[in-house]
Amino acid sequence: MSTNRLNKLDGQEDKEFSPMSTNSLNKPDGHEDKEFFPMPASKPKKPRGQMSDAFVTMIFLTLSGGFQDAYTFFTRGRVFANAQTGNVVLMSERLFHADWAGGMRYLMPLLSFALGVLVAERVRHRIRDRRGMHWRQLVLLLEIVILGVVGFLPDAMNALANALVSFACALQVQAFRKVNGNAYASTMCIGNLRSGMEALEAYLRTREKPILKTAMQYFGVVLLFALGAGLGSIMSPWLGIRAIWVCCAWLLVSFGLMFIREEREEGKQ
Repeated sequence: MSTNRLNKLDGQEDKEFSPMSTNSLNKPDGHEDKEFFPMPASKPKKPRGQMSDAFVTMIFLTLSGGFQDAYTFFTRGRVFANAQTGNVVLMSERLFHADWAGGMRYLMPLLSFALGVLVAERVRHRIRDRRGMHWRQLVLLLEIVILGVVGFLPDAMNALANALVSFACALQVQAFRKVNGNAYASTMCIGNLRSGMEALEAYLRTREKPILKTAMQYFGVVLLFALGAGLGSIMSPWLGIRAIWVCCAWLLVSFGLMFIREEREEGKQ
């Protein structure tokens, strides 16, 4: 509608209209003109999404991922909980030297990891559309319970402890696969390092600041994993088998953060 003319009634002349003018406001008879201050337009609310891929949530997940690897390696018989590539190498070395029992020691975490991925996917497909707690929170709660049980298992049950930690790790890595919309892994480094360098090269070509931010985000994940592993290497000999409860505390922080609804830009999934 034009700002210069109003719709007119029959028999009335056109009148000039200036929006938000103090002279063009209708006023009751006998009342003086009063200055009019328009109410500020309210900003449209951004859609609010689940905090499972927020950077702050990722911090505690990644610290826990690094700690778990250090815990099983230094406390539970030098087996990797998350780095299944390392377990494959060590298993193959033992099997090729006819050390069948040693090979099984590394095979069990590998199979447990595979089972954990399967369970996480089953949980996602069965309950992701239900109202209430988010399915990732249920997965995280299950991981916390499992790691809590591991802290009670004696050294004589290291094989079971390693299998349970690998299972819990798989739940986490399968459920939490993005940070701020970018694919990442909270329990290993090689994919994050590759993605970070790929983003850095793209920034050097384009000079686009958001790409540089993505690269720094990936490098931050690698550093957080290293920090968690370093803390695990110090605290595991000190606290012994119960050191894994440190991971439970960190994961509980992530679990609580996921009750917060995060503001997102339009179109962001």
